[in-house]
Amino acid sequence: MSFIEQHGLWTDAQARRAREVLARIDKDGIETVRFVFADQHGIPHGKALVGGAAVAAMREGVRLVGTILLKDTSGRTAWPVFGGSAPFGGRDFHSASDVVLVPDPATFCLLPWVEKTAWMQCNAFFPDGRPVPYDTRAVCTRALDGLAQSGFEYVAGLEVEFYVFRVDNPRLASADAGWPAPPPEVSLLHSKASLLHGGFQVLAEQRYDQIEPVLSELQRVVLAMGMPLRSVEVELGPSQCEFVFAPMSGLSPADTMVLFRSAAKQVMRRLGCHVTFMCRPKIPEVMSSGWHLHQSLRDPASGRNLFIPDGAAKAPTDIGHYLSGLGGYFVGGLLAHAAGAAAFTTPTINGYRRYRPNSLAPDRAIWGCDNRGAMLRVMGAAGDPASRVENRVGEPAANPYLYMASQIFSGLDGIANRLDPGPSADTPYETVAPALPANLPDALAALHASACMREGFGADFVDYFIHLKHAELARFNAEVSDWEQREYFDIY
Repeated sequence: MSFIEQHGLWTDAQARRAREVLARIDKDGIETVRFVFADQHGIPHGKALVGGAAVAAMREGVRLVGTILLKDTSGRTAWPVFGGSAPFGGRDFHSASDVVLVPDPATFCLLPWVEKTAWMQCNAFFPDGRPVPYDTRAVCTRALDGLAQSGFEYVAGLEVEFYVFRVDNPRLASADAGWPAPPPEVSLLHSKASLLHGGFQVLAEQRYDQIEPVLSELQRVVLAMGMPLRSVEVELGPSQCEFVFAPMSGLSPADTMVLFRSAAKQVMRRLGCHVTFMCRPKIPEVMSSGWHLHQSLRDPASGRNLFIPDGAAKAPTDIGHYLSGLGGYFVGGLLAHAAGAAAFTTPTINGYRRYRPNSLAPDRAIWGCDNRGAMLRVMGAAGDPASRVENRVGEPAANPYLYMASQIFSGLDGIANRLDPGPSADTPYETVAPALPANLPDALAALHASACMREGFGADFVDYFIHLKHAELARFNAEVSDWEQREYFDIY
């Protein structure tokens, strides 16, 4: 028996899909298959296998060094795996031993920008067949399974903001190597005719035409891979864009986010451009980028949106005016656990520079009716199949599996405990409400103290994640910033 068969790692549906994938690899003459694993930061890693090796991996998986799960954002291993004790008191990662990547055949797709090349996302297992507990895709799957046991299906739509720059200097000299390496030198995106600049304009049609020659190529690729792209927009800042995707269910929205970010960076780099999902790049007069997550629950049997309100007369400040009782409790859970979930929705040091008053980004845990200053923008009405809640707290660099799992665990707790979200906040930057964490250390402290996150993710996973982020913070605190040099070097 193969490794996958021996340990029962595929459902019957996945096994059938795997046979279809193997037939397609043969029929289409696919020469390379990229087996991809999204790490704890949501960054894709993996191996590209050719010929018979790719076919064999559909039975045996792909072996990969296990320390890929133990690294901070610089690629440095955050635990001494060659020391006397392995992480968390176990030997699973000792001596940089292997894990096995098992592909999910449902994620198979061709990469339109590369000839005869396919992509599949994977889950991580130990060589004895046990699931790796720090595989974030598996964590999200577990959250979805818990939701299904309660009789609900998760639906999410993505609004993703990001920047596109022209690469002026890719910084490829040997002296530029580092952990991490210096970023490329870039300038604002331009077309053949004119510079995309001239100040800040929201959704300016002429600006779109200037950037269209580049964005149209990314649009073509995204649609060719089957992602449900709904709109392509030029956001407020120069070189800032937004792609909006139609609602998807289950793992699909998270898988789509991983694939989209990877595709955008690769396709644009081939065009001489640099895409960044960093929240607030260090460029003059920059506007922060956000990732707005539209969410609802539906009945798996009928497909009915369970957030649609019953239509009973209620005050406009009452959540029941816009969402069902179930939806209101879900919102109550998102608010109650916003601080504990912040390290998953905004996991980078840079992301907290977005939270500031009157900036179209939230700074406190509140909801409001169609209010873009509130953390939760609620939209719905009796008979409206699009009734939903938009969480505006996330940054586009977030690991999508952890972001969505945090929402599911929070919402389920709200439903279980019938948490009241309170009245609508019409003045989102003046309403008295619990503040969101102002920085990553505060967010990690809130995560450490959150019973809901520890129960949902598991205490071991929470401690693992906090350890990784503290390694990132330690490197940040060891550096001398531009601000310190400018502030103190001359006057003291």
